Amino acid sequence: MPPLAILTLVHVVISLVGLAAGFVVLWGLFNSRRLDGWTLVFLITTVATSATGFLFPVERLLPSHILGIISLVVLAVAIAARYRFGMLGIWRPVFVVTALLAQYLNFFVLIVQSFLKVPALHALAPNQTEPPFAIAQLVALVVFIALIIAAVKRFRLPTAA
Repeated sequence: MPPLAILTLVHVVISLVGLAAGFVVLWGLFNSRRLDGWTLVFLITTVATSATGFLFPVERLLPSHILGIISLVVLAVAIAARYRFGMLGIWRPVFVVTALLAQYLNFFVLIVQSFLKVPALHALAPNQTEPPFAIAQLVALVVFIALIIAAVKRFRLPTAA
């Protein structure tokens, strides 16, 4: 298998693991459960997804690189909120917002890649400027905004006994 194909496979697998773990973490947030192991998997794989995106050969800065940089900055804040500041005080909602924003960015890329690689979706929006693509992205954005707001309201850390 050529090196680029291996990189692509690793990048995609890491991305899908990160997305799956992110939805488990979201479930935990809705149920005020920290899910430490899942959170660690989510954060590591989502950082790895963004980082491996920079390993693909390109000749110029692309929108995907800008998104990767934004994702890494957001993830740095989420990691600090979670592990440095223990999600105490303001750091609890900061963690929720940044973790779920990172999940949204990963999901945004999933939609982009789906419209590029899945023939039926590609036929609907070959240039990703057509209404089906815009609608899919808008629906995802609205759903994630609602999820973030609800998770901030619902996630509470257990109090010391």
